[in-house]
Amino acid sequence: MNASLRPSACPGLLRIVPALDGGICRVKLPGGVLRSAQARAIAEAARQHASGVLELTNRSNLQIRGVLPGQEAPLIDALLGAGLGPRVASADDVRNLLLSPAAGLDPQARMDVRPLASQLLDLLQDTPALHALSPKFALQLDGGEALAMREHPHDLWLAAEDDQHLLLGLSGCPVDTPLARIEATHAVELVRQLLLLFLELATPEQTRMRQLLADITPTELLQRLQARLNFTLQPAPPANGQPADSTSRAPAGIYPQAQSDLCMVAAGAQLGRLHAEQLLALAELSERHSDGELRLTPWQGLLLGNVPESASAELLAALGELGLLTHIDEPLLGLVACTGSAACARGLADSKHHALHLADLLRASGTRPQVHISACPRSCASARVQPYTLLASTPDHYQLYQRTPEVPGFGRLLAPAMTIDEAGAWFARQHPAGTPDA
Repeated sequence: MNASLRPSACPGLLRIVPALDGGICRVKLPGGVLRSAQARAIAEAARQHASGVLELTNRSNLQIRGVLPGQEAPLIDALLGAGLGPRVASADDVRNLLLSPAAGLDPQARMDVRPLASQLLDLLQDTPALHALSPKFALQLDGGEALAMREHPHDLWLAAEDDQHLLLGLSGCPVDTPLARIEATHAVELVRQLLLLFLELATPEQTRMRQLLADITPTELLQRLQARLNFTLQPAPPANGQPADSTSRAPAGIYPQAQSDLCMVAAGAQLGRLHAEQLLALAELSERHSDGELRLTPWQGLLLGNVPESASAELLAALGELGLLTHIDEPLLGLVACTGSAACARGLADSKHHALHLADLLRASGTRPQVHISACPRSCASARVQPYTLLASTPDHYQLYQRTPEVPGFGRLLAPAMTIDEAGAWFARQHPAGTPDA
């Protein structure tokens, strides 16, 4: 692959960006699925060419941290050899399509969206004009699964109304108020024309759909889109025809599967991180107890599907022995933290260290809030706004925010400066043990 890569601060498989702890290489996984052989290849490459530290991202992808100086090319070659790269270099950035980790398995799903997802990924890779999209421009395909992250801010989304029809939404459009309805057979052409239209209308500064919609109304955009289509955009149905709400917490434990005598087993990675040795062990477990696939989740965890019900308890215990989070009441499942000052020049505080300390405090108090700990305002670790955000203001102090519909961004400022110990005490007072999650 000798095509030139455009400048970007976003890491990719072919564009390794520097950080305080070494280079970062981001591997985009189709549908969030990592086959066991590929997992072994990533683990070995991370041990040989990097620090061995891996991160699970909020888009169900995987990052290799600590890439060593001079080891960029051998690392990239190893990943390409495992079939983890794009078909052409310029397509790496645009392979941004999020599915539920339970796609095709969830008993609540209205449609198995995996075949359509494959077609959409082919469209993104095989249409050179679409390679001009921003590396952050993203699509979501929602089959109606119960295990789904619907708060993720995507530029456009398609949600199954039933097994034959899809609902269309754009950035900032809630899942319960779609803009149009189409037959599923028209989805690929709809996405093709909508993305090409976006590229025609957007200025160079308008890299995301929400930025374009600041200048043009969704109604006008759909009118322009309709003029390009040889099928009709149908009116959106009433809200009671929409998919269920998102799961409120990161999944962990054993979940029913649509297929008889099989189940899904989910676990979280501690603050989104694994080590290469853990990934090697996970690859082996996926072959022994599952179908040889690891499904990464937007909660920075993983799910193994097609697990015989008789083997599920043994698998869950093995995941716990590996250091993964397997109990739904574990406070770390409710915490998201960026890499912090230990590895990022922009970070004001050691957010991951502070998150571990906060988890200890929450474990002792019995409260289980959902909190984003961010070392700077960029919010790299959490694409969606969490119920609470602790934003570093000094190496030892954070501003506390609470999400509210009336205030954009992180929400309403509750406290201008508090230590992690003070934050732990505040959450214990506001959400005593036994009360519902925040």
